[in-house]
Amino acid sequence: MITNRWLEKRKVHWDRMTVLVGAVNGRGLRNLSGAELREMALLYRQIASDLSALRQEQTARNVETQLNQLLARAHEIVYSGRKTQVADIWRFFREDYPRLFRKLLPFTVASLALFLAGALLGSVLTLTRPEFERHLLGPFMIDTIERHEMWTHSVTSMAPQASSAIMTNNLSVTFATFAAGITAGLGTLYMIGWNGILLGVIGTACHQASMSLKLWSFVAPHGSLELPAIVIAGGAGLRLAHGLLFPGIYRRGHSLSIGSGEAVQLVGGVIPMLVVAGILEGFFSPSSAPIWLKFLAAGILFSGLVTWLWSGSTNTPQSSQE
Repeated sequence: MITNRWLEKRKVHWDRMTVLVGAVNGRGLRNLSGAELREMALLYRQIASDLSALRQEQTARNVETQLNQLLARAHEIVYSGRKTQVADIWRFFREDYPRLFRKLLPFTVASLALFLAGALLGSVLTLTRPEFERHLLGPFMIDTIERHEMWTHSVTSMAPQASSAIMTNNLSVTFATFAAGITAGLGTLYMIGWNGILLGVIGTACHQASMSLKLWSFVAPHGSLELPAIVIAGGAGLRLAHGLLFPGIYRRGHSLSIGSGEAVQLVGGVIPMLVVAGILEGFFSPSSAPIWLKFLAAGILFSGLVTWLWSGSTNTPQSSQE
């Protein structure tokens, strides 16, 4: 039997679909982000199920009629079959991705805080427990640091292969960090924290060996993109975990679908960053280019990244997130 409480609970979804359909009818399909289009598809299936239940209830004919009309309007949009074009990809990176990044900024900030906490912990452990540094870095790296040498010389002699391997590794780490969000966020927390610890240990070990300038002039060019990409991937993993753990007014599966859709877009946007970072790490970072040039390149790249992520309209599309 259909109760008033059931109707009130379902009406939230019907009203949201009405808003999305109205936005498309008023300003066209391009007015919706990719996340909103996926949300519309999910709402369509959910409302179709609601309509089926209403048809079994004789006293709900008026609601059934209204819902049937709404579903008919949505059907034309959901099954329009519009193909993705190059212009859509360009629009995603130019407009949609910066908006999505700002919308999910709290998750990325949480990821950054964890990364920095890990780096601080790694630094403290290196200063207070030298055996931890030796255990983590291994004899080869410890030996090169004690000789005041960088361990990156071999990269220069095989730059093309190294660049490809670095790029593949960075992509693997990034997607693993994101995908680990499905473990209720525990895997993501571990990977972000561990990467922070590793950076803290290496940075402190090089500082103690008076190699800070050598280290950071190597890290800066590619790290200006690579480190933000890993932190953003951590934010994507946390968004995935949030959808799983905190469904709000949605069914858990629906909440996870919305969360995973946004998380996939967020982590997908860092792929170009990692490609560029891999090329820089294989060719430019370990090169004999002047140190000032490496830091200048890092500053330009990071400034460009920040400008991009805060570019476009500041009006975030309306969302039904919990």
